[in-house]
Amino acid sequence: MTRAFVGLGSNLGDREALLGRAVAELAATPGVELLAVSPVRETTPVGDLEQPPFLNAAAALETELGARALLDRLLAIERGLGRRRDPARRYGPRAIDLDLLLYGQEQRQARGLTVPHPRLHERRFALEPLHDLDPALVVPGRGPIQRLLAELDSER
Repeated sequence: MTRAFVGLGSNLGDREALLGRAVAELAATPGVELLAVSPVRETTPVGDLEQPPFLNAAAALETELGARALLDRLLAIERGLGRRRDPARRYGPRAIDLDLLLYGQEQRQARGLTVPHPRLHERRFALEPLHDLDPALVVPGRGPIQRLLAELDSER
């Protein structure tokens, strides 16, 4: 079993209900045990600012699935909940967004799969929910989550 963390976000439709449905789908996945879900917080968009605010959270889980299989499951949940990717607006609005943030201590960069998530260390909206779940968490290749948050604070 591998401990993994998934970021959840939504800024279209019934955001809270969509996050809840995504968590339920994840928990119902064979080979996945949902351990905890962080509190939900409202955040401002990053990149494309002309869109509604997001609700963001993170989920901690134990899984028998490999990183690629888990990512494929996240993408299937997104599609099932109405996610439509617009290549012209990579950071645009979305009904649901599920990101594989961490997969154990693995560091991997392959076509379509990078863990830890390549921009995790730059994203307060992802780091804070992870900190809620595990304040002692260390992001492989980047360091302690508390330090990563402090670095974002110092850039303000």
